[in-house]
Formats: sequence, structure tokens, C-alpha cells
Amino acid sequence: MTLWFDGPLAAFDTETTGVDVENDRIVAAAVVVQDMAGGRPRITRWLINPGIPVPPGATEVHGLTDDHVQRNGRWPAPVLEEVAKTVAGHCAAGRPLVVMNAPFDLTILDRELRRHRATPLSRYLEHTPLTVLDPRVLDKQLDRYRKGRRSLVDLCSQYEVVLDGAHDPAADALAALEVTRAVARRFASRMERLTPAELHALQTLWHAAQTRGLQPWFARGGAPDAVDPAWPLRPELPSAA
Repeated sequence: MTLWFDGPLAAFDTETTGVDVENDRIVAAAVVVQDMAGGRPRITRWLINPGIPVPPGATEVHGLTDDHVQRNGRWPAPVLEEVAKTVAGHCAAGRPLVVMNAPFDLTILDRELRRHRATPLSRYLEHTPLTVLDPRVLDKQLDRYRKGRRSLVDLCSQYEVVLDGAHDPAADALAALEVTRAVARRFASRMERLTPAELHALQTLWHAAQTRGLQPWFARGGAPDAVDPAWPLRPELPSAA
């Protein structure tokens, strides 16, 4: 019997104008699909003209300049529709969706869909169970006492996964997918008993506990509201009165 971490997985990643999911915009996205461990990945990419300037600080991270996305990016509304339908299609096909730091990428996709399509991400998933695997949450739960950062670059180093072209959404998505397989193999005695759907449910609890553990650290730095326990998608902020 093929274990889930040796079977088909899809992965999703974005590059953005910044780190504020409520106000920043997606400039590039990718979905990577691998039918089996070691299989050749199938990659779908999107480049978006976000309709706002790309700040120099964001360009320093992902290399996408304001001029480049204005000249070569597509208008957001149709692209976001394609992205959402692609993500939903893989979920409908039963492929678990790997998303590194899922509350960021899935939330900013949701906000962009609301902004440009007047439709939340949940509308595309109405008849499709969302099964997310977040390698950051999994690693932090399964190897909780290991010190150090847990960025994608750090996890790739820890699990000996090649990351060729960090901050390219396709490269990051593929690396996150391979890290997820590697985490599961390293902790196979615990992972092989769980289905991806069971892991999805557990990650909501694990992430909440992990953020509670970070709260005192952020509070000491003067940011008491810096962590959000919601996973894999943050709830919409209530409208101002």
C-alpha cells in the first residue's frame, strides 16, 4: 500500500507586494503537482499586474520589478479565477495541498478573490474538502524542541531538500512539497497512521498551540497582537462600523 507521503501531492505558493494579507497583492503564483515521490513535477505559473506599485523591498525578495509586472503581468481578476479553480480542482481530485505558512498564502488569495471577483475562496471549495499540509506546522509539532528558525530555506537545509531559486513561487512550492514528504518520512512511525484529512484537522490545533507559545515572545517585543491562531485561513476582518 502506498503511503500518502509517497503518493500524489499538489503545492501552492505566491509572491506578493508585501506581508499584509489584508492590503498587499499577489504578483506571482504557482501550483506544482507531483503524482508520486520522485516523479516529474507539473508546474502552472501565473504573473499578475497587481494594480498597485511593487515596492522596492518586495522586489529585493522575489526579483519582480514594478516595470516587469506592468509589462508582462495579466490583469488580476481572470488570473485569480484560474488560480482558485486550479487549487479547487486538485482538491477535488483528492490531492492534498501543500502550502508553506498556509495562513499567509491562502488568506491573501482569499482577499484577492474578494477584491477582484467579489467571491471568497470558500465559494470555489463549496463541494470540495480542503486538505492542507503545512510543512512549517508539521515540522514544529514533530520536532518541537529543535532550536532555530523554520523558514523554508531552514527546513530545506534540515531535511536535505534542494531549493533551486528561492522566492520563485514554483521553486518554493516544489521545495515545500519535498520537505513535506521528508518530514513525513523522518517521522513515519507517527505519520503513516494518519490520513491527510486527519492531519488537516490536527494542524488547526497544533498551529493554535504554536501561536499561543509565540505570543509572550511577541509581547516582549511590543507587538501583543502579532500572532493569529487561525489555520489554514484567517477569518475575514469585520467591516469598520
